[in-house]
Amino acid sequence: MANLSEKIEEEILTALKNDELSLPTLPEVALRVRETAEDPDAGVNELAKVISNDAAITARIIKIVNSPLMRTSREIDNIQMAVNRLGMTYSANLATGLAMEQMFQATSDVVDKMMRDVWSKSTEVAGICNVLCRHYTKLQPDQAMLAGLMHKIGALPVLTYVENLPNIPDSITLAHVIEKTHPKLGTKILEAWDFPSMIAKVPEEYIKFDRDTPKVDYVDIVMVANLQSLVGTGHPYTEMDWSSIKAFEKLGLDPNVDMNEAEDLSDEMEAAMALLSQ
Repeated sequence: MANLSEKIEEEILTALKNDELSLPTLPEVALRVRETAEDPDAGVNELAKVISNDAAITARIIKIVNSPLMRTSREIDNIQMAVNRLGMTYSANLATGLAMEQMFQATSDVVDKMMRDVWSKSTEVAGICNVLCRHYTKLQPDQAMLAGLMHKIGALPVLTYVENLPNIPDSITLAHVIEKTHPKLGTKILEAWDFPSMIAKVPEEYIKFDRDTPKVDYVDIVMVANLQSLVGTGHPYTEMDWSSIKAFEKLGLDPNVDMNEAEDLSDEMEAAMALLSQ
């Protein structure tokens, strides 16, 4: 297995280096949403109109804004009211995140299952990011959620690449290849999509456990959220000494506390994850 996975890793990284690797493009709706949100002349009406072109995303944003997590005093029943309630940036980040899901699909069963697993994991980490951000930092929860959703975006070109091979490797080999290549690919993709550097650097840096920066940032939040999502799984990261990881300290979190056991946080995390899954 090691030889096969190393061979595929080498092929992928060489193709990336030579600009021969096909990187995914941002879904059309996400592209238009981000352009509109960044346009100084555009307002709530314009953004609501762009989002309304996608009925599924529109319905999910309205559902999200009415969820207990958002604590809306009165029911919101249209996208304009929803965008008004959430604000331009939050709405754009949410719509971008929801649009990403359509990218995680493939024709081969093995690759399709792996894509769905990656997306499921990303929504779990994103939900934890949202809650961590709101309780332990003054950063933006929508940005934290988006960073969590994007932390494994680098798996996409890997899975697209192997789907075109004459023999698709088994899921264990695939997981090994993704683990080795997704960080570099993820940052490359987010830079190509013009994401701000505070989000673009997340895929490459959220597993640098010796990282120490002066202030808490989105990398710290994703790092801790990812580790929290692995509690009880037997993943190698759970064997590490988390007390030496500065991200916990910067968030003011005890590394030995399982957030899932803190009742109020556990409910909030479940609610935040449910928002992102269908």
